[in-house]
Amino acid sequence: MLYFLRSLGLLASLFIALTLHLDAESVYKYSYFPKKIYKNQVFPVTVIGINSTRDKIPEFTFDPGSGIQPLSNQPLVINNNSDSFYTFYFKAKDRGLRIPALRIRTATDYTVLPSGFVPLAELEQRTDFCGVIAADMKIKNSQVSNYDETNHIVTLNIEANEANLEDMKLNIVEESGIEEIRREFAKVYGDFYAIVPMNQKTLQFTYFNTIQQQYTTIQIPVDVKDASVSTQAELNPKEDSFEQLKKFSLGTLTLFMLVMFLFKRDFFFLVVGVVSFITLLTLYIPHKTICIKQGAPLYILPAHSSTVSTYLDERLEAPLLGEREEYLKVETKEGVIGWVKDEDLCEN
Repeated sequence: MLYFLRSLGLLASLFIALTLHLDAESVYKYSYFPKKIYKNQVFPVTVIGINSTRDKIPEFTFDPGSGIQPLSNQPLVINNNSDSFYTFYFKAKDRGLRIPALRIRTATDYTVLPSGFVPLAELEQRTDFCGVIAADMKIKNSQVSNYDETNHIVTLNIEANEANLEDMKLNIVEESGIEEIRREFAKVYGDFYAIVPMNQKTLQFTYFNTIQQQYTTIQIPVDVKDASVSTQAELNPKEDSFEQLKKFSLGTLTLFMLVMFLFKRDFFFLVVGVVSFITLLTLYIPHKTICIKQGAPLYILPAHSSTVSTYLDERLEAPLLGEREEYLKVETKEGVIGWVKDEDLCEN
């Protein structure tokens, strides 16, 4: 009897130890897998590692034989108590896609999550749709500049979440494009431009919000004066109505102070008048003139991936309107404003 009780106690101890060991093991499974996607949508697939925060980040390998792979091999990692969430981002094509099988290897475990098919849903067609599908999309900065004699260029600095910002385009304007795409997991940034007629007062378009499951409208005023207070003032035209207002105000102040000095004989008025006059003179100092080589490309934006608006058909001497890193802002004889690289300046 004593032997039986001792054996029973040993079995109970082994059972408890085995249970505790199983409870402590890391378990990996999908915690989010989309039920539907849209064409060109960037979407997440999330794996949860239960009791995995004590482990190093596992080695994740999607089936290399599949033509579908995540945008980045490194997942976005979020720890929550003893669990970890690993999120990968994929981009849909023109049809539903099969997420490949995922192999997860740690120092002690090897797990394979099976592949899964995500069907493609259709979006309602709209002429003002910019092509972006996102969980959220914000315009961080906007500015309007003169582009040529009949058009303005609207430039937008955009921040979006889970977005296909690289596909952004407006069918309601003659020319538009996206430059300098930067992706950080769910976050994506880019600089968008659109060429619009000078008589157009607003630029309005929509994107599809995947959280609200509806189109969201974005409206930007097309007003050159707004550019004078922009955080990217170097994109502004060479002169606007605000510039002329400053000249008029300083001229009036200079004249008033000189008249007050003549009547009051107070040197305070003379000093203020001289200072305002010197400030006024600086506004009339002509822009520095630079020489640009024949055949040099004229870029729409000061960015490495920017679209070329035209090529200079002859050597050009033009006033320098602005600078940003290696880019110089100029205006051609035809009135086209754009950016050239400093490497395209004349050698002498």
